[in-house]
Amino acid sequence: MEHEVNVTKLIGLSGSLRQASYNSALLRSAAGLMPEDSELVIETIRGIPLYDGDVEAAEGVPEQVSALKGAIAAADGLLLVTPEYNNSIPGVFKNAIDWLSRPPADIPRVFGGKPVALIGASPGGFGTILSQNAWLPVLRTLGAELWSGKRLMVSRAQTVFNQDGTFADQKIEEQLRAYLKGFVAFARSAQQKTLDS
Repeated sequence: MEHEVNVTKLIGLSGSLRQASYNSALLRSAAGLMPEDSELVIETIRGIPLYDGDVEAAEGVPEQVSALKGAIAAADGLLLVTPEYNNSIPGVFKNAIDWLSRPPADIPRVFGGKPVALIGASPGGFGTILSQNAWLPVLRTLGAELWSGKRLMVSRAQTVFNQDGTFADQKIEEQLRAYLKGFVAFARSAQQKTLDS
């Protein structure tokens, strides 16, 4: 059982609700390409309501949001797989993160010092670079530790994935594998620092 302690656990979120989303396909592929002694648990933002301060005041944080906050807080890292809408962050994804940051007193528990990585896939030629950049001030505000050792922006995603969501492009698969290896090492060293302190 001692071996279990060394497993680095990441939570992965896709910022798209679409069934055939390239970003959800990228996230599923990532789960299957994790390095040894690590795992990626896919969670969902589906069903999170639009943020409304009146609802929060009257009913508190929705149960789904509380559960997701707990999962992120307990994980060693968070992988955000972001589409790009109108050169920026998809509204549904930002809305989910806004809910996850409520109440503000909980931000340090959920995001404070949390290793976070950003990847994304897009049918266009720039592979979510603007969306990834738009996330930077959000993550900085939440106190997360962004891993910037590599970048992964999948452009022309319709040529990268097969109909079933698997990779048609082995080069991208290898890039994703290398990206995950780097991010897991980053999350592991943060985990070690926490244990040592």
